[in-house]
Amino acid sequence: MGKKSIFIGCLICFVWQNAIGQSAFEEKLRSLYRNTVPLITVEQLKNDLQKNKGVILLDTRALEEYSVSHLPNAKFVDYQKFKQHDLDTLDRQTPIIVYCSVGYRSERIGEKLMASGFKNVKNLYGGIFEWVNARNPVVDNDGRPTLKVHTYNKNWSQWLLKGVKVY
Repeated sequence: MGKKSIFIGCLICFVWQNAIGQSAFEEKLRSLYRNTVPLITVEQLKNDLQKNKGVILLDTRALEEYSVSHLPNAKFVDYQKFKQHDLDTLDRQTPIIVYCSVGYRSERIGEKLMASGFKNVKNLYGGIFEWVNARNPVVDNDGRPTLKVHTYNKNWSQWLLKGVKVY
């Protein structure tokens, strides 16, 4: 077997494993989501952020996770201690994107926002994991680019394919 055949075989195996991993991740997301908050894809969010400076990003993870990294300009709102009145000064039409590790906790916060009258709330599909897996930037608490992402725990870290896992 020549080097070219080995290379092609390895390439096919790599593509196959990534496809299986991605479909497993999508299956996991389907099992977690209630579909009560409209979803926004990573690509849609990137486009929205480029076009509309008024988009507010809310990171709904724990402070320990947020402190490792978060999307640039995201505001911290603790899932466990979320207080809607902290957002009462915002116009109810403001475009708000909520996210967490994969989208479960952010969907719960999104539900609360919608119940309190916010009209333009979306949940980032796949959360920060999908954002980083698509090679988009995250920053640390000082606003510096980082490759680190808090993966909640070792079990959840399997869904982060890019970046440096922290838990």
